[in-house]
Amino acid sequence: MISKIFNRLLIGSFIICLSSFNMMLSSCSDDFLEVKNPKGEPLEEYYTNEQTLNEALTSAYAPLHWPDWDNVAYNDLTVDAEIMGDDFWVGGADNTDNQHWHRLFNFVADGNNTLATLWGDFYSGIKRCNDAIKYAGWNVKASDSFRRSMEMQARLLRVYYYNILWHYYGNVPFYLENLSLPYTAPQISADEIYSKLIPELEEIINSNVLPMRWKAAESGRVSQAFAYMLYAEMVMYQNDAARYPQALNYMKQIIGDEDYSLNPDYANIWQESGEWCSESIFEINYNDDQAQRDWGTAALNAGGSVLPTLISPNGFADEEWSSMDGWGFLPMRVETYNMFAEGDVRRDATCWDVRGTTYTERYQDTHIWLKKYRPTLENCKDCPGSKNLNYNNNKRIYRYAETLLNAAELLLQTGGSLSEATGYVNEVRNRAGLASLNGVTIDDILTERHMEFCGEGKRYFDLVRAEGISGATQKASTVLVPDAYGYRTNSWTPSKKHIPLAQSELDADPTLKQNNY
Repeated sequence: MISKIFNRLLIGSFIICLSSFNMMLSSCSDDFLEVKNPKGEPLEEYYTNEQTLNEALTSAYAPLHWPDWDNVAYNDLTVDAEIMGDDFWVGGADNTDNQHWHRLFNFVADGNNTLATLWGDFYSGIKRCNDAIKYAGWNVKASDSFRRSMEMQARLLRVYYYNILWHYYGNVPFYLENLSLPYTAPQISADEIYSKLIPELEEIINSNVLPMRWKAAESGRVSQAFAYMLYAEMVMYQNDAARYPQALNYMKQIIGDEDYSLNPDYANIWQESGEWCSESIFEINYNDDQAQRDWGTAALNAGGSVLPTLISPNGFADEEWSSMDGWGFLPMRVETYNMFAEGDVRRDATCWDVRGTTYTERYQDTHIWLKKYRPTLENCKDCPGSKNLNYNNNKRIYRYAETLLNAAELLLQTGGSLSEATGYVNEVRNRAGLASLNGVTIDDILTERHMEFCGEGKRYFDLVRAEGISGATQKASTVLVPDAYGYRTNSWTPSKKHIPLAQSELDADPTLKQNNY
């Protein structure tokens, strides 16, 4: 319910202390994110200059960091998506550990076992974006260029937050101005959400306010290239063929931009030195330096990520990682390891294969884990508190490789050049050490996406959207079916596209309608 979100965040005529949300948006310099305690000044007396306006914008970025652990549940977006796909098991102590994941995995989720906290996390983000947009429009001491940039960043973030809610829940309340009592908004259909978000996103793009890439000291802000990728993601997920040509145009603009290219070393993408490389279009920054997350403190504090702890083996130790915990979620299926051809460099960069090593096995343990976000002591060494909660592994959201594969798919969908589409796919394959293909199909592109983005939270949504792609054989209804191990006993059906809303939200707002799951 929206009212629950506002009970958590409502600030009336005074602003809350923003210091706890001084998160590390920049991997190079975080000066622009320093947030000072406003000490309760009325809004109109506080948001009067660029410094304080930037604090409001910083607060709008903060919810990007929350889902992995928001003081209520572990709902890292990578895990949330991958457990519903076909590359990983759920794991953990047993099939009751984070039971909502196990039930979503088996397509038997309900209002009491769903991704309940994402609702509050991202409606919090929407509320904060609305605040930032409002403050940017006040008559304050700030340049027009600053205020326009602030407005467009907040509007773009807001579309992104709605995009996540739309992907998971589909039919959600929608509003672009903050609510008043009783803090509720009409719930509209997934198609209506899309029809409202796309014109908003097009207006942001057409403003040309945001740079294609921010300078290194400001890495972590949303950019024009981010907007292009978000646009392509949304229209492709909606199977909105009328907008495919425009999405293709945006992909070609990124391809033609000298700031973006493939990282020649695929494994380096996942190392700290590879963060914000030429391939990176958007990452969510995490930092172990002076990290404030700790047991017994607010999980929404600034700091690192708990994802590497969640998805690593329990009781394991090697020269890179010892005397630390792993909680054993998201063990990789053996079939996933085997899908990579010999010589494909992505296999060893994606799969952390510790078969033959002794440690404390947990449920569904295969001794193969996701290497892209594996923990190392190096990635949490500067944390003064709980290192398990504060790894500095950035979460990769959009990469240039996806731009190329999007462009290839959109070319096929619009009757464009087959040779051009094949060339884009072969750029990705050749970087992986694989031979070129001669003419690509939709299935070839879905296969390439499967290997390229394994463990990045994209496979499940690719399978779902493939339901509407002519010629696709890799789709949810054919792939997400009972397995031979007896773990997944149910099949995906179209009614499973949108997960259940939390029962607590339905109880709080009787006007909300549960998804037909």
